[in-house]
Amino acid sequence: MSEAKHNGRAGKIVVLDGATLDPGDNPWTDVAALGTLVVHERTSPEAVVERARGAAIILTNKTLITADALNALPELRMIAVLATGTNVVDLEAAAARGIVVCNVPEYSTESVAQHVFALLLEVTNAVGAHAMAVAEGAWSRSADFSFWLRTTTELAGKTFGIVGHGRIGCRVGEIASAFGMRILAHSPSRSRPGSYRGFAWASVEQIFEQADIVSLHCPLTDDNERFVDASLLRRMRSGSILINTARGGLIDEAALARALASGRPAAAALDVLSAEPPPSDHPLLSAPACWITPHMAWSTLAARQRLMRETAQNVRAFLDGTPRNVVVGPARGNDRRGS
Repeated sequence: MSEAKHNGRAGKIVVLDGATLDPGDNPWTDVAALGTLVVHERTSPEAVVERARGAAIILTNKTLITADALNALPELRMIAVLATGTNVVDLEAAAARGIVVCNVPEYSTESVAQHVFALLLEVTNAVGAHAMAVAEGAWSRSADFSFWLRTTTELAGKTFGIVGHGRIGCRVGEIASAFGMRILAHSPSRSRPGSYRGFAWASVEQIFEQADIVSLHCPLTDDNERFVDASLLRRMRSGSILINTARGGLIDEAALARALASGRPAAAALDVLSAEPPPSDHPLLSAPACWITPHMAWSTLAARQRLMRETAQNVRAFLDGTPRNVVVGPARGNDRRGS
């Protein structure tokens, strides 16, 4: 835990889980200027109330803020979520208490879109496996000037399916189009049509039936939890690839493990799982043709720096009576409790 005392208007500001946002390369300077800042690297559920007691503002990334916790924190006026998703906060309870909840909606768009294609290219080109083979002497022992461990895949001309065509999904579609792929996208609102070449709307079923690559970019809700189930997976084409950089709970993971064992889809590339970190017996850890990265798509230094700057601006705007990026509470400057 670190503590920096300032004469800011916020009073006490508590960060419950600052380790991922600042592992040592992304200091809290801008937030610390706004009050008395206390940063905890991690906080267990049992310690939330004790650590947040007396705080006017708390910052959380993945630490849950329950209704019971909110009711035990009478001085709390604002929760700044260090992420886009706000499912870690009981929003109904926050609203009932008049607590403003803000998030940071756009900080990771470029980084997550980049990671989608890092995953895809690893599956299609096996760069890591080939580099390791060369390091182990396989090329030196080769009889030919060129060799490959398995057939690689050209992306141009493929169909790329996007489920969830918001900011990140749209950016992913732009990049896929630049690779020469046709894009099928699904969004319930259809409020953000693609302006890039090869774009078309489609249903979820059409995407899973027609796309060579399916990439998930939708929020996790009660209505779509585990919607990628056995029946939907059976619709996927031979040789298809499933990518998930959204939320692990969108997929029935046991069903995906069985589907990968049967060869359809041919591969999965995932940055998220339903349990993070996963238990050692998670079915996808031993599934064939399954690439998993540890929920890192959002975490480039540039993205974390944007997240830090935007969070500081969220706190400053709240203190000025003009809250921004509001999920719960007044949309504009009609609440000056933080002044």
